[in-house]
Amino acid sequence: MPELPLDALHVLSAVADSGSVAAASARLGVSPQAVSARVRAVERRVGVRLFDRTTSGMSPTDDGRRVTAWADELLAAAAVFADRLDSLTPGPGRRIRVAASLTVAEHLVPSWMVESAATGDVVDLAVVNSSEVVERVRNGTVDLGFVETTDVPTDLESRVVARDELVLVVPPGHELARAGGVRLADLAAMPLIAREAGSGTRTSFERLCAEHGIARTAPPLHVVPTSAGVRAAVIAGSGPAVLSVLAVRDDIALGRVTQVRVEDVRLVRPLSAVWRSGSTLTGLARDFLDVALRTSAPGR
Repeated sequence: MPELPLDALHVLSAVADSGSVAAASARLGVSPQAVSARVRAVERRVGVRLFDRTTSGMSPTDDGRRVTAWADELLAAAAVFADRLDSLTPGPGRRIRVAASLTVAEHLVPSWMVESAATGDVVDLAVVNSSEVVERVRNGTVDLGFVETTDVPTDLESRVVARDELVLVVPPGHELARAGGVRLADLAAMPLIAREAGSGTRTSFERLCAEHGIARTAPPLHVVPTSAGVRAAVIAGSGPAVLSVLAVRDDIALGRVTQVRVEDVRLVRPLSAVWRSGSTLTGLARDFLDVALRTSAPGR
């Protein structure tokens, strides 16, 4: 019976998942030549061709799909085994790589990090927009991601950790503040101060509009790269914006901005944890997700 080391199984899984040697090598941090050599060595060892090679990449054969599925099962079991070994000698100093979209990073992650730090664990946090979080999870540069989009890619595992409402805010005295309310169709046709394309807040608003039969939203009035910048622009009187209520609730309470009611719908979106499909969260990644679920229950 052929014996295959775990690192060879990691290579098979990465190639099958990414569809190319180049993408697998970037994910694993090894050269493309090393990836190709390892795949060929495994094929010789098992005695069957596992991948079809084309100019556009590599795709698993029927045998390859079976072997990589078995490999993923074994890798998941190995991760659980390693995690259980770690639990025999608990101690400080564990480290996790996390990527979070801006709203989650600014308003939820800090309390999660405090709880993790109490046990001596270290969180390396990258703050990027939701589309970049997804890419970092896919290529394995982070262990766990948090996004604020309404639709999580189907090639990732996910869990809703909280729910957030998007609200329309305007400068005090703005004509919309005097109107008292606006319908979603009118809001979608309105130029807004917005984040860049790919940000969770902007994508969520566009998706929620689409769910209510509104295919297009107006081009932005201004594009600002951070939620804090959008918020500051509204406070300065530049115009209206749709933002997370987490980002502006203090400003609303203090009268720095005015919330305008959307009359026909509530713009509620999930905030989700994401990780690589087919993998089992173990160790600090699992513990960090548990903290997020415990302190930010869905529906809050």
